[in-house]
Amino acid sequence: MDDARLRRRLRLVIGAAWLLFWILMMVTAVQDFLRSDDGPLWRPLLWEGSSAATATVLLLVQRHFTRRDDGLVVRPRAWFPRQAPWLLLYWTAFVPIAFGIRHAVYGMMGDIYPHASWPRVFLYENVKITIFFAIFVVVTFGVLSWQVMQGERLRAERIAAQLREARLHQLTQQMQPHFLFNALNTIAAVMHEDVERADALLVRLSELLRAALSTEARQVPLDAELRLLRGYAELMAERFADRVTIAWQVGDGIGHLAVPSMSLQPLLENVFCHTVERRALPVHVTISGRRDGDRLLLAIEDDAGTLDATPAAGGTGSALANLRARLAALHGDAATLILVPLAPAGVRAELVLPCVEAPCAS
Repeated sequence: MDDARLRRRLRLVIGAAWLLFWILMMVTAVQDFLRSDDGPLWRPLLWEGSSAATATVLLLVQRHFTRRDDGLVVRPRAWFPRQAPWLLLYWTAFVPIAFGIRHAVYGMMGDIYPHASWPRVFLYENVKITIFFAIFVVVTFGVLSWQVMQGERLRAERIAAQLREARLHQLTQQMQPHFLFNALNTIAAVMHEDVERADALLVRLSELLRAALSTEARQVPLDAELRLLRGYAELMAERFADRVTIAWQVGDGIGHLAVPSMSLQPLLENVFCHTVERRALPVHVTISGRRDGDRLLLAIEDDAGTLDATPAAGGTGSALANLRARLAALHGDAATLILVPLAPAGVRAELVLPCVEAPCAS
């Protein structure tokens, strides 16, 4: 809810409460009148109605001229003194206006409005109006303070959202160049051995970059992420044709669920950088995905890696740290990324996400 909507809602709530208050005052006046008098009911309605109309007009005048002081509500010692002089307006204007209305209506009805002497009327009514004024000022202070508090909360939420969006953008941009540099290194490694193969790799890389850079969405459908991952896997498998095999075990009906963009590629890159490149023997990699209740479980595991081979900082380790930061920014504690050692050898990267519909499933 923005500030304008908040102010409109507050005005509606205050207006409804004000109307209810005077309705209750009129009902009470009618009940008292019926217990002590058998005259026409328009009299108690006139008495309270004239008071309600006069108080409302004075209240609106006060709010019109003191609205510019609303910013001082955070400093009560400055705000309350700005309200106090308006009590003089109530003292001098309430009785003439309210009693003038009563006398006019009584006169139109061919009657005379009876009341005590004017000094006693002013004294009695001004005591009541002083109490009314104090209650009104205190209630106004409370409402304005609450409005300021809500406004600050809304502004803080907007700032937090903007900071989180900027952080997500920064982390994503850090990951994309890292992916590009590793892919280019792969192409460079085979360029002098097989030009046609290097050309095919460049075409595959261009397809991957088009897919990776075609959207600025922070989350994408799992199907889109898997297309990007398959392209990367094929690109790397070209280089390590005799040293890696990849199996895909992705369940049906989960492709529309949202995952952070470029979230699976760093996990597979971790396997190539720290296991496949360092072994002469074949490495078997399994990429899996399934739904478990309200969680999406994704995993990439190999049968030869060790946790000791994963760097604490720099390289792919930095990409994994960035991915963890993105998960925390997007889902807090509801998303996790852990690396699990396997027996007798191997590492499984487990990514757990809440099941959320992708913003633009395709």
